[in-house]
Amino acid sequence: MKTILVTGGLGFIGSNFLNDFVINNLDKNIINIDSQTYAASTKSTLDLNQFSNYKYYNIDILNKEDIDNLFSSYNFDLILHFAAESHVDNSILDPLIFAKTNTIGTLNLLDTFKNYKNFNDKLFYHISTDEVFGSTKKGYFDELSQYKPSSPYSASKAASDHFVMAYYKTYNLPVIISHCSNNFGPWQYKEKLIPVVINSIIENKTIPIYGNGLNIRDWIFVEDHISAIKFLIKNHSVGETYCIGSNNELSNIDLVKKICKISDKILKNNTPSDNLIKYVNDRPGHDLRYAINSKKINSLGWSPSTSFNKSLEKTINWYISNKKWFI
Repeated sequence: MKTILVTGGLGFIGSNFLNDFVINNLDKNIINIDSQTYAASTKSTLDLNQFSNYKYYNIDILNKEDIDNLFSSYNFDLILHFAAESHVDNSILDPLIFAKTNTIGTLNLLDTFKNYKNFNDKLFYHISTDEVFGSTKKGYFDELSQYKPSSPYSASKAASDHFVMAYYKTYNLPVIISHCSNNFGPWQYKEKLIPVVINSIIENKTIPIYGNGLNIRDWIFVEDHISAIKFLIKNHSVGETYCIGSNNELSNIDLVKKICKISDKILKNNTPSDNLIKYVNDRPGHDLRYAINSKKINSLGWSPSTSFNKSLEKTINWYISNKKWFI
């Protein structure tokens, strides 16, 4: 029976992955480690505790001794590394914790993994971000794009990417990296843009928009990201990177207005929620545009399958139904 390690499995993307993967892979042992930082949710994986092939440990990837002990206890065939500090605003306030968790934490995992004597059929899959490429006014990021991180967050992720590839080249570790565009969906912590907007509408509070609201992002529903990850687990070349996007480019203001319109319909609001919009001072180093070219993974056979509008409506309904957990 294969054994899989998932780091950061109580976070947004990690928990969505586990809720799909555990149930559909009962023939695999799945170990989830998470240090339960402020953005983690133990509720997100509660339903998994009934499955005998799933086990959770409260372990911080910065604790090298705990990581060493874990790898001594289990012979992992696949490591899916989701764990990361990810909120850009917080990285501006406290860059050091991002450097520690995202860079040193990744290095701890890699350094322990390299002590395995046999790497046959093993894989270290590092989930990264398109933010490492910086901003682009036109065109699209792809696997050959130059790294130009603009924030302490993206710099820490860029550093972790470089360590992953360095361990591949120096120690022959079997690794892959994927860079994904902006995710949205259930269980995303309330500090991110889409949950902020939805919760502001529910509470009839101001909806803050950075700068002029014209910053553009490519949005991907978390279920599509999960399907891409599962696809790459089976369809990859060791030492390669893969870009994952969904071709849903929207300016922040257009996205917010779309959320307002859908939410007003669901909540039957008499007053348009876009009246709550307020432009606030832009954050330092705010990238203008991210856009991903997914041709490489598309050519292998993967493409997103969800409708953006339907996925956004599904997400809004989820936050409305679970508002007691997030407001």
